[in-house]
Amino acid sequence: MEQAVYLITLIGAALVVAAAFSSLIAFRFGAPLLLLFLGIGLASGEDGLGIKFDNASLAYFAGSLALAVILFDSGFGTPLKIFRQAAAPALTLATVGVALTTLVFGVAAHYVTLLSWMESFLLGAAVASTDAAAVFFLLRAGNINLRERIRATLEIESGTNDPIAIFLTITLVEIIRIGGLPDTEIILLDILVGFAEQMALGAAVGAVGGFAIVRLVERLQLDSGLLPIFVLTLSLIVFAAAGTIGGSGFLAVYLAGLIAGNSDIRAVSTLRRFQRGISWLAQIIMFLVLGLFATPSQFIPVLAPAIALGLFLILIARPLAVWLCLVPFSLPRQETAFISWVGLRGAVSILLAITPILGGLENGRFIFNVAFIVVLVSLIVQGWTVGPLARRLGLIVPARLGPLQKVELELPGSAHHELLAYTVVAGSPVLRGQRIPRWARPSLVVREGRSIKFQEAGRLQAADHVYIFVPDRYPRLLDRLFASRTEVDPEDEDFFGAFTVDPSRPAAELAAAYDARLAEDEKQLPIAILMTRRLGGEPEYADRVNLGPIELIVRDVDEKGRIVSVGVALEPAPPQPSIPAFLGAAEIRDRIREFIRRRRKGKASEPASAGEPGASTAD
Repeated sequence: MEQAVYLITLIGAALVVAAAFSSLIAFRFGAPLLLLFLGIGLASGEDGLGIKFDNASLAYFAGSLALAVILFDSGFGTPLKIFRQAAAPALTLATVGVALTTLVFGVAAHYVTLLSWMESFLLGAAVASTDAAAVFFLLRAGNINLRERIRATLEIESGTNDPIAIFLTITLVEIIRIGGLPDTEIILLDILVGFAEQMALGAAVGAVGGFAIVRLVERLQLDSGLLPIFVLTLSLIVFAAAGTIGGSGFLAVYLAGLIAGNSDIRAVSTLRRFQRGISWLAQIIMFLVLGLFATPSQFIPVLAPAIALGLFLILIARPLAVWLCLVPFSLPRQETAFISWVGLRGAVSILLAITPILGGLENGRFIFNVAFIVVLVSLIVQGWTVGPLARRLGLIVPARLGPLQKVELELPGSAHHELLAYTVVAGSPVLRGQRIPRWARPSLVVREGRSIKFQEAGRLQAADHVYIFVPDRYPRLLDRLFASRTEVDPEDEDFFGAFTVDPSRPAAELAAAYDARLAEDEKQLPIAILMTRRLGGEPEYADRVNLGPIELIVRDVDEKGRIVSVGVALEPAPPQPSIPAFLGAAEIRDRIREFIRRRRKGKASEPASAGEPGASTAD
């Protein structure tokens, strides 16, 4: 028995180490890291190294806990400002989008696999939601510098679409298990009521749990080493409590993380570092366990239909659902296309595909194998192409800051202040004479191993280490002073225009100098206000406003979302690459409106052209 414990520990630790080392391959060659985790699990399983793992209940349990940890971390790291900006389209995709994907994919699955209608929709529900772990890794760890609105939409969607997918999957498993629908109308009503109840209870528990976590952290003076574990445990309590009373535990834990991460919680930098590490461990364990549970030799009979369904999901089902959901939100065609493509399937789909096995369904293993292959197709096809597609669609923006070296230190007894240690890098603004703000309190400079008071250090030098006390709300403002010059890719040198203009100047000056296309009421507006109006909401870094002969680009915004720097491009932007027409929700909407306008105009002119005196009859 003792030897077995050692052997299991050795094998488990070796698999985690192998997965960690595989990250070097992923970052070097751009491979989807989570695909490598799955591959290690498959290679170590029954058809590989011979590790036999066939416990569906344990796999589902481990995957659920790991997903709860990932969702709490994703909510904790989502700023509320960005959540508000992207919440409407993201939540529409997370609810209506999942239902539409289930429906469209289920129809195709019925004809491709010859499963019953209910089993086909069950397979569709299992693969309908995007995977938070896969999306977060590609967007955050993959160094793809997207505009905030696109990034936030994808991250919020992947973080909130699990509850409806889980609800649909479990509901369909129960319907199939009891032998069908005894009364369609009653069952559909029960489904809608049950879903609303789960969401309401999950949201309530998540909100209460989030505020409770903040209060407990503030009131209890726990040891700094124990505090991150305490918060992680509380998040799992929120997850379990919501599920126990019939709510969505996944929605609850995401909301709890969102509330805690956007509050004035103590030791926030320590919590973020710990959660980032534990989230990585959760992803590794989840993908390894699910990879071990699969049996590749069983994939061969279903390989062809599963690959076909995977491509159908990527090229038709997901884009169609995204297009229908995003029509009301006026997103540009390129953004709609990118959101359609970054619908990566991952551990959640595999996890949900285990439920038919747990429910004892006759085709449970068949559904699991098909879903597993669909996930592999998604990670291979989409995971390897996200970066190139973003560049092709012109959605990647130059980084706002260059290299920055910073260490955040918690201060005992001070919940709302931090001690930041910056290393002065060559080319940073502080070396060019910009002053440190008055709300920051520099205290110490370490130069060539010697400690010097800041007041006695004189002019800062490259490689100096500067220790500064700051309120916890403003560290990002200091980052700009201590970052080096941004290294812009040669292809992006003209991204922000040839020169800058003062955003407080009247827009009439642009009309006079460059014949910019402006309405009379717009000419008296400051340039910043004009751009904000044209953008239809809060401006964002790298937003562009076309004024005919010139284009205005947002170079920077302050903490309140106001434009503080504007670039001017004197040449029109290059034409956007051709993409399928159905991916352009905004363009399709505009075409429909134009068609209706022309129809109305044509009907209004019919009497004059047909029967009025003087109407021309010449052809």
